[in-house]
Amino acid sequence: MNIDSVKEYWNRQPCNINHSSESQDSVQYFEDVKKKRYFVEPHILDFMELEKWNGKHVLEIGCGIGTDAYMLANAGAIYTGIELSDKTLEISRKRFELYGLNGDFFNLNAEDMSQFNDNTFDLVYSFGVIHHTVSPELIIKEVKRVLKPNGTFKLMLYASNSWKKIMIDNELDQYEAQSNTPIAYTYTHDEVNELLKDFNDIHILQTHIFPYKIPEYKKNIFVKEEWFEHMPPKMFNAIKNKLGWHLCITCKK
Repeated sequence: MNIDSVKEYWNRQPCNINHSSESQDSVQYFEDVKKKRYFVEPHILDFMELEKWNGKHVLEIGCGIGTDAYMLANAGAIYTGIELSDKTLEISRKRFELYGLNGDFFNLNAEDMSQFNDNTFDLVYSFGVIHHTVSPELIIKEVKRVLKPNGTFKLMLYASNSWKKIMIDNELDQYEAQSNTPIAYTYTHDEVNELLKDFNDIHILQTHIFPYKIPEYKKNIFVKEEWFEHMPPKMFNAIKNKLGWHLCITCKK
């Protein structure tokens, strides 16, 4: 698998692009997308720690259609976003234009961020992106270079020891709502620590089990799978904290 194939895939079907039926030129479209993202994945908001980044230089790797980008910039971050998919990047730029937000956007492969100087960013943030790249270790090396001393790196990677991976391995689920994702690595906690061995203070929070039926979800209808519908909340939370799909990782340079 090469980078051109990955780019072509995400150009063809940008992540979360169908979260609203409104025109992509409208504020309502982006409000719908934001509402759905954080309804399904509310842990993202806590993970971002938005209050910390006012006036700080933030780089997002894989900004997608700009939902987390909006949250960071709206919270006062001096925002830079990079994205492999040029089609997706156009949507992020449109979002910032509609909301009157400032941000710099670059269409590039994060495996080579040589246009950014060493020790530039206070935070590098990447949620659910690096595991879809050809060479995650090259991105990690670049992150270390562009982070300021004692800078923060926040990323989400898929978990190998998870409910979702068990279902995938038994052909009962797929990696993404859209099918045939070209690359989707998963990681154990030990593998995360090895990938980030040049960073300090590594903290891993495992969370998130997607409980909804995919066909209905794609139509913006939230119907839980029967086994989750009847599961007590306390039991569901216990399972997602041990078998969640998302490894939310925070570490320091």
